[in-house]
Amino acid sequence: MSLYAAYAGNLDPRLMSRRAPYSPLRSTGWLTGWRLTFGGEEMGWEGALATLVESPASDVFVALYDLAPADEEAMDRWEGVGLGIYRRTRVRVHTLDGDETAWAYVLNAYEGGLPSARYLGELADAAESAGAPHDYVMELRKRPC
Repeated sequence: MSLYAAYAGNLDPRLMSRRAPYSPLRSTGWLTGWRLTFGGEEMGWEGALATLVESPASDVFVALYDLAPADEEAMDRWEGVGLGIYRRTRVRVHTLDGDETAWAYVLNAYEGGLPSARYLGELADAAESAGAPHDYVMELRKRPC
């Protein structure tokens, strides 16, 4: 098993259980030195897609899942790894139980563009479902779209 740090729509444990049914939620935590941003607007969806970029003064709330080998390939397909949309990146997650090394998906596109209001709302709802702090969820809801 490997650890997967979910930071966008996959934060929602109910949604993640459909995408990776053999991979339970382990905990939540923070990616320190990263920020949530958007890019890939030209890829044809409703707007830009969520991604991470390194940023020393930022933090991103994440959910850690024990990703079963049976679910790894399914998650890669869901995130478009084979199509070159996202790639896996190793990250260090700070949890209440200590630091964990995990992987996260990072967009293979330039930062920029705005997400759709629907997509941003889904991200905020997922963060709320995963137990993100209220101020973090409110910042997501206030982002431009």
